[in-house]
Amino acid sequence: MFQSFTATTTPEQGPPRLAALRARLQAQGLDGVIVPRADAHQGEYVAACDERLAWLTGFTGSAGFVIVLADCAGLFVDGRYRVQARLQCAPDFTPVHWPETRPADWLRKTLPGPAVIGFDPWLHTPGEIETLAKGLEGSAITLQRIANPVDPLWTDRPARPAAPVHAHPETLAGESAASKCARLAETLRTAGQSAAVLTLPDSIAWLLNIRGRDLPRLPVAQAFAILHAGGHVSLFLDPARLTDDAAQALAACVTLRPPEAFEPALRTLEGPVRLDRATAPQRIADILTEAAITIAGGDDPCILPKARKTAAELDGARAAHLRDGAAMAEFLAWLDARAEALCADSEGAPVSEIDVVRQLEACRTATNQLQDISFDTIAGAGPHGAIVHYRVTEGSNRALRPGELLLVDSGGQYPDGTTDITRTIAVGPPGAAETDAFTRVLKGMIAMSRARFPRGVAGAHLDALARFPLWLAGQDYDHGTGHGVGAFLSVHEGPQRLSRISQVPLEPGMILSNEPGYYREGAFGIRIENLIAVQAAPPLDGADDRDMLAFETLTLAPIDRRLIRTDMLDTGERAWLDAYHARTRDALAPLVSTEIRAWLEAATAPL
Repeated sequence: MFQSFTATTTPEQGPPRLAALRARLQAQGLDGVIVPRADAHQGEYVAACDERLAWLTGFTGSAGFVIVLADCAGLFVDGRYRVQARLQCAPDFTPVHWPETRPADWLRKTLPGPAVIGFDPWLHTPGEIETLAKGLEGSAITLQRIANPVDPLWTDRPARPAAPVHAHPETLAGESAASKCARLAETLRTAGQSAAVLTLPDSIAWLLNIRGRDLPRLPVAQAFAILHAGGHVSLFLDPARLTDDAAQALAACVTLRPPEAFEPALRTLEGPVRLDRATAPQRIADILTEAAITIAGGDDPCILPKARKTAAELDGARAAHLRDGAAMAEFLAWLDARAEALCADSEGAPVSEIDVVRQLEACRTATNQLQDISFDTIAGAGPHGAIVHYRVTEGSNRALRPGELLLVDSGGQYPDGTTDITRTIAVGPPGAAETDAFTRVLKGMIAMSRARFPRGVAGAHLDALARFPLWLAGQDYDHGTGHGVGAFLSVHEGPQRLSRISQVPLEPGMILSNEPGYYREGAFGIRIENLIAVQAAPPLDGADDRDMLAFETLTLAPIDRRLIRTDMLDTGERAWLDAYHARTRDALAPLVSTEIRAWLEAATAPL
């Protein structure tokens, strides 16, 4: 199966590695170093050979960094990972609430005297370094570019990935690579720019209609590229990795060059060259500056076009969610049967979190279309559900128990789309605290699903819709309400988000998650997640005086009716849920067995 259950880190690994790193820093005359989660491509996912943060600290979350000083190591993690960090890391690493605490402020407070902090310029963006340097102005703390100090200590470091790269069919992409390159090159010419440096693997995969297997759960190849204003692309990737179909598809608009040719090629460019200071590594900016090449700021030119899905990509997403929904129905029916037997006979065969993950993956595999899971399945029983990004291991595996909740957050990578769904399931009769909180979360999810809004509205304007029912009860959650999702690409895609900090206007074709939650540490976790696509709003009776947008719900799977307090839902909310369940039942019934169809009828019955 795709997911394993071996713990890749342990808390005790950190202290001796931390001591070795401090000795190396002292020998180099440094007072500290920043070790980030990021790799040279600055994406969310990193290859095993770039898991420096996990190797050093034991923390395996997908965001964070540690600042190692002579007598302190501050581990900066956001609200999604604070419980996880405490469990995975030795006390030698001090958790720091980030982004509430800025690294510059922490350094100024922790280092009262002169100090030099090293950083690997391949692993930090210009924007990140500029912000840190500005925050340190007026202090005696300086930043220094250094060769990575972790790598020499990591003696069993895995090899760099080199999986085959294949073509992504134009029928699924909805546009040829040559057309995309020409379209984006026009934006460079309009801006007076000669080229754009591309560093994000999913941007390159989208632009060139290629897919790979260099990263876990993300079907991309790790590469750098330069998009020239004439519409041609220089792709820095070993040509031997291309399958015949990929080589043929790229021939019209791409020149292949080996990875070691990337830095010399940067030095030969004529400016202005677009470089995304939020996603490119600092080292690229340094190379261009050293070569006296003018750097033009601007977003990665692929980011926004990639987010606006084509009609073919939206059709693919619908097909993928229909297939995934049938697999989810098979899984949820299996889970209900096991939970019912467990509650009837507590001495019966137990069901564990690992059993849940294996069964769900088996249901998706049975579609014969699953390429990978889109992230490691989160199956948190009881208190494990309160760990937002919990990953079960053989050591943490927990049996389901009557009266508890099970939170299952999962997704699949299919050739035609990427899915991401969370369902919270009652194992036996739930308590009042659980049903109250679940219903508030559901109300927020429904509010977002029903939203109508004018063009120009961003995720920050909508985020409160999902939180308001929780706020009325003095509750909240420490993650965004929704992230962007790619088309057989990253399950976490920008720039679109449903978040307090997102100022990117939502546009038709964008796919996002809608996933409010509530977490009571040590007790239970609740999250309900559907994927939604931005579309033109259907007309109202009478003329709209604004150009309005709305959401199409893509995900098709029952929401646990046993956890809903129907008296807390208003008429509109009940109508939305009944209609959603009816649509789910009608869409999935032809795809499942007679036995599962009977379960589906009951699970989607009107409230």
